[in-house]
Amino acid sequence: MKYLLLIYSNPESWEHPMFPRTPDFLALPEEERAELTRQAEAMHQEIIESGEFVGGEALADPLTARTVRVRDGALAATDGPFIETKEQLAGYLVVDCDSLERASEIAAQIPDARFGAVEVRPMMGASGPDL
Repeated sequence: MKYLLLIYSNPESWEHPMFPRTPDFLALPEEERAELTRQAEAMHQEIIESGEFVGGEALADPLTARTVRVRDGALAATDGPFIETKEQLAGYLVVDCDSLERASEIAAQIPDARFGAVEVRPMMGASGPDL
């Protein structure tokens, strides 16, 4: 089954990867920062080698976003994200793995889960859940 791992982070210093710029990461001892970065790289390599990695992308700064709505047949577009929150969508990974538990294990290894959040969502094909 495919899962979308939505990575949320604070957009104050929008540059990817996000986690090395967070105050909590920067407060860690240098050796712990290096180890966390190494773990992130190892996790990425692991899911590539296992065939679980499908794809992923970092997103541009939320200030460059546009929200589009159609109401009563009229298009209304506003600049920026739809909601005002501390953490905003920074990027995503798509993984194809056996279970929600495995997808959650992968999500937990993304450093942004420690400093922001990673949402795990099952993906649906055109005919329903991608089982």
